[in-house]
Amino acid sequence: MDDILVALAAQHAELAELVDACPNGDWERPTRCDGWDVACVLAHLALTDEGATASARGEFDHYADGLLGSREHQTVSVDDAAAAQVDAERAAGGDKIRQRWHDASEAMRAAFRARDPHTRVTWVAGKLSLQTLATTRLSECWIHTDDIADALGIALPPTDRLRHIVRLAWRTLPYAFQRADTTMNGPVALELIGPNGEPWHFEPDSPALTTIRGSAAEFCEVAARRRDPAETGLVATGPDASAVLRLVRTYAL
Repeated sequence: MDDILVALAAQHAELAELVDACPNGDWERPTRCDGWDVACVLAHLALTDEGATASARGEFDHYADGLLGSREHQTVSVDDAAAAQVDAERAAGGDKIRQRWHDASEAMRAAFRARDPHTRVTWVAGKLSLQTLATTRLSECWIHTDDIADALGIALPPTDRLRHIVRLAWRTLPYAFQRADTTMNGPVALELIGPNGEPWHFEPDSPALTTIRGSAAEFCEVAARRRDPAETGLVATGPDASAVLRLVRTYAL
């Protein structure tokens, strides 16, 4: 867990360097997130970090009731409720949203440090370990940091933090297939090249039937739904080759 929290803090620092330098005009730059500008993306991160803090503290049900209304009278999806909340918070302006994100990200890291990483906590999709939740927050921050950087015309180099994100995407493949109502034919292995040229191998307990080879950064971009697999150098072989690249994701929702 310590290495994940170190990576999460580094990811927050990278995003902070971007948004702390944003003048007023930059907040309104459109991003790759349909209908959201830079301020909206940062507000989304602040709100979901607050949700993750509530989860780590065992208070997620109360947080969700505030977001969605009582479970008995819930009429909107989590995604729709979160989008509506972002729209409402956007009126606060970029400077206040930036401070809210700083406060939310710091509180979340503190909440993660305070508990056993193996503790099962409640999140949107159900129960998961606190360590997995921390990795999903790293993943989402990485995705949206790049969204904001792209809107600002800044190219960010990939880092070794992607290793945690690759592992999350690989381990949650069965969940991704289940959500798509698709059956996996068998285990999947990854043979990827990290940002510094080192090999990253992820091997299942039993012999793999499908193998994905190529750039770790491109694999993460595909899993984040920011790149079309056909536009990358990734090579997939085996019975689940096309399905893996279609369904893999970097978040456990």
